[in-house]
Amino acid sequence: MGRKMIVISDDNDFIVAAENFCESYECVVKSYTPTEWSRQVNSPDFMNTLVGDTKPGGHKQPTTGAKILQFPSGGTAGGDRLATMNELESVAIRNAIYNFNGNLTEAAKALGIGRATLYRKVKLYNIDIAVARRRRAA
Repeated sequence: MGRKMIVISDDNDFIVAAENFCESYECVVKSYTPTEWSRQVNSPDFMNTLVGDTKPGGHKQPTTGAKILQFPSGGTAGGDRLATMNELESVAIRNAIYNFNGNLTEAAKALGIGRATLYRKVKLYNIDIAVARRRRAA
């Protein structure tokens, strides 16, 4: 069974580029607009189609161990300002640390960075890991 790449974007050029990239790696691209994704993501039937379960009511889990980390939403509609890369990185790091209950080693793995890099960025962004660790203890 080939790999799947899920693209959530309104940018058709980006979707085409992802499809072209995946052709050479025997990868299937499924694309959704942000509206479609947010409307369907909590549906068990939709999640079953993503992981390839063809039986109705079945709950097959992904076998590759893929992780979905929420990307902070914030568009430009209504004159909202765009977040900087540092702000987005800071939010992603905070979310990963919180999701792994303060376990920085696991958070670093999920983010795809080294543990030393994560420690440096925690210090750079003044992230208080004690909050996530208190959550783990509770």
